Amino acid sequence: MTATTSALTLTSTAEAVPAAARGAATTAAPAKPRGLWAAVWTGISAGLLLLIIGLALATVVIPRVSGATPLTVMTGSMRPHLPPGTLLIVKPEPASSIRVGDVVTYEPDANNSRTVISHRVIAITSESNGGRVFTVKGDANSAPDAPVQSKQIVAVLWYSVPLMGWVNAWMTGVGHVWFIPAAAIALFGYAAWNFIGALIQYRRRARQSHKHAG
Repeated sequence: MTATTSALTLTSTAEAVPAAARGAATTAAPAKPRGLWAAVWTGISAGLLLLIIGLALATVVIPRVSGATPLTVMTGSMRPHLPPGTLLIVKPEPASSIRVGDVVTYEPDANNSRTVISHRVIAITSESNGGRVFTVKGDANSAPDAPVQSKQIVAVLWYSVPLMGWVNAWMTGVGHVWFIPAAAIALFGYAAWNFIGALIQYRRRARQSHKHAG
C-alpha cells in the first residue's frame, strides 16, 4: 500500500509540474505590438498636413497679408540660386533701401507693366540730381542688363520657394477656377478619413477591453 501510494503521489507531482510550466510560459510570452502601422500612418499624415499648411502660408497667406506679390521664374537667367519654377515673393521697397546683392524686380518697358524682370543688383550709381541708377544682371548671364532707373523698380525679393512657381503659374491660368473647391473638398475628406479611422480604432479597443474583462 505504501509503495502504491508513493507511486500515485509521484505521478500526480510529475503531471502538475509541466502544467505549471506551461502556465508560466503562456504568461511570460511577450505581447505583440499593436497599432504600429497606424502610428506610422498617423505620423506621415501629420507631416504631410503640416507641409501643406506651411506651403499655403508661405505662398498664399503671408504674401496677401503683407502686401507682397508672388511671381514665377520662367527663364534660367538666375540659375543656380533661382532656377525656372521658383516662386518669388517680392515686396515694394524704396529705392534708397536697395543695396548691392539685392534681387530687384523691374519693368524694362514703361509702357508694358505686365512684363517684369527679376535680376540681382551688381552696382549702384548716384546721379547729380539725387537719383540712383542700378546695374543689374542675371546670375547666369555674362553681361548686365541695360541701366535701370529708380522709377522702373517695382519690388525687391523677400523670399523664394523652390518649384512652387509652377503651381502659381497654373493657378493664375485655368486651374484657379476649380482649384479652391477641390482643395476644400480634399481637406474635408482628409479630416473625415482621420475621424473615421480614430473612431474605428476606439471601438476596436473597446471590444478588446470588454473581452478581457469578460
